[in-house]
Amino acid sequence: MKRTHDYWMDKAIAEARKAEAIAEVPIGCVIVQDNKIIARAHNLRETKQDPAAHAELLAIRKAARRLGNWRLLESTLYVTLEPCLMCMGAIILARIPTVVFGSFDPKSGAAGSLYDLSNDPRLNHSCQLISNIRQQECSGLLTAFFSELRRKKRSRQGQG
Repeated sequence: MKRTHDYWMDKAIAEARKAEAIAEVPIGCVIVQDNKIIARAHNLRETKQDPAAHAELLAIRKAARRLGNWRLLESTLYVTLEPCLMCMGAIILARIPTVVFGSFDPKSGAAGSLYDLSNDPRLNHSCQLISNIRQQECSGLLTAFFSELRRKKRSRQGQG
C-alpha cells in the first residue's frame, strides 16, 4: 500500500516531538525508500553541542549507513521545516531526488525562502520540492516552542 505525504510527514512530526521533549528545537525528519522508513532523526544540536546535528543530516547519515551507499537515489526526505543551506547541500550531495517539507523558513531556508538550491543549474544534482505538507502543525510546533522559551526567559529575568 502506497502511503501519502501526510502519512510520512506524520512520522517526521513524531520525530520533532521527540526533539521538543528534550528541549531541542522541534524539527524531525524521516527518509523513505520503497515505501519504508530507512532512517529517522530529530534535532540534537543542544544535546550533542554540535552545530551540524540537524535532523536532516543525522537522518542522511543513518540512511547511508543502513544502505551501505552514500547515494540515496531512490529515496524521499520528509522534514518538518524547510532545509537550511547546510542540509540542502547534504541533500544534493546525497542525490536525494525528492524533498517534502512542512513549513517554510524565511530566516534560513534554502528550498525557496532565502535560497533555492533544489534546481540550481550550476550544481550536479537537483531535487523536486514539495512544500506545505501539514504546514500548520509543523509551524505550530515551532511557534509554541519558541513562545515557551521566551516566556521562560522573561520569567527568569523577572526573578533576578
